[in-house]
Amino acid sequence: MAKLDLNRVPMPKQEPEARSENYDEVALGYSDEEALAEANRCIQCKKRPCVQGCPVGVDIPEFIDALRNNDMPEAVRSLKAKNALPGVCGRVCPQETQCEEVCTLAKKGAPMAIGRLERYVADWELNHQNDSNREVAPATGSRIAVVGSGPAGLTAAADLAKRGHQVTIFESLHVAGGVLMYGIPEFRLPKRIVQAEVDYVRSLGVEIKLDSVIGKTLTVDELQEVGYDAVFLGTGAGLPMFLNIPGENLNGVYSANEFLTRINLMKAYLFPEYDTPIKVGKKVAVIGGGNVAMDAARCAVRLGAGEVHIVYRRSRNEMPARLEELENAEEEGLIINLLTNPLRFLGNDQGWVYGMECIEMDLGEPDDSGRRQPMPREGSDFIIDVDTVVVSLGTSPNPLVPSATEGLNTTKRGTVIIDEGTGKTTKAKVWAGGDIVTGAATVISAMGAGKRAAASIDAYLQGK
Repeated sequence: MAKLDLNRVPMPKQEPEARSENYDEVALGYSDEEALAEANRCIQCKKRPCVQGCPVGVDIPEFIDALRNNDMPEAVRSLKAKNALPGVCGRVCPQETQCEEVCTLAKKGAPMAIGRLERYVADWELNHQNDSNREVAPATGSRIAVVGSGPAGLTAAADLAKRGHQVTIFESLHVAGGVLMYGIPEFRLPKRIVQAEVDYVRSLGVEIKLDSVIGKTLTVDELQEVGYDAVFLGTGAGLPMFLNIPGENLNGVYSANEFLTRINLMKAYLFPEYDTPIKVGKKVAVIGGGNVAMDAARCAVRLGAGEVHIVYRRSRNEMPARLEELENAEEEGLIINLLTNPLRFLGNDQGWVYGMECIEMDLGEPDDSGRRQPMPREGSDFIIDVDTVVVSLGTSPNPLVPSATEGLNTTKRGTVIIDEGTGKTTKAKVWAGGDIVTGAATVISAMGAGKRAAASIDAYLQGK
């Protein structure tokens, strides 16, 4: 075995004082020298646990080996053989709980920085216009409709196009990318990176039809009637969940979906250059402890809020946000109110929120999620002064497509029922994957679902 180098190369990033004033990307990426130094740490172990830890099965040792041998076209080819969106994944995937967690070097506390190297390779391709990864099989004559252009839909479309099938993506919004465009802020995932990945999928021969609301403009049955041999549903989970407490309809109380969509997709942070105003006061509270809550809170800082609270009903150990995002948020001055739960929002005579009554919580026994159940502490009520609230409690699938599709079975939560190994739904010739099946989850898990469904659709179309 090669000598272990436990000095993981850190990722340069903007200083907190500077970045809290702009929407530029926080993480700055590796230099050539930094990427080479990190790649040289890989011991190319025989068991390759990192590959098993990757939801899309990227050949991680191969692309790292090519990088350190300065064969960047081969690094790109190896990476994109399994991952159509490496520029996205290198920025927002939770590698620390997937490929990096099972890296052999992780046993010594210093796993390979796989995500950072993935980003480096993807950005190298973007800057060098490498065309070697657009190989597609001869045309099969089969037509496939992909509904939704988020990570699941883009991945399924790319894999199917590479296999020679004619693929059309139907996207309800005016721009492709799904949650990558409307959900994740520019400072964490630049939109030029997303659109470069979308352009790559287009370059494989995929047609993308925007402003196409399946369930309204066309139904799934009508897609089948006009000649699509298979349909993949990747419409995500865009329906916000709420607290259902008094005052939630007051002015100044947003869902994270609306708040982030206005900022990211509709460029409210560039108002009045972009005609999408958004009102953010001086004291903001974001309810929730996930990555979306961190995104909303960090956006509020950049929109000029003087005091931003993240209010979470469990302890820091239970927070689902990535450690990196939590650390970035705290560096930018956010106040974390742990073991705190809102009871009601208080409004003035004009219907605007001015305060939030909360109660302190204690942790009891673990619930169904495996996290300890928060229990209210009697007599611990208190009020936080706020003039803007963002509710970030997760999302569920929009019922539009399931309600308009006879024979497509869903759970009580509104998620589509599938065969997990193939993505097949209960409706003939229809597959599904991503957040429409799981509820809100990670980008890479949606991509894995898109890959599994694409393989199943291809096998079906070939009569296997």
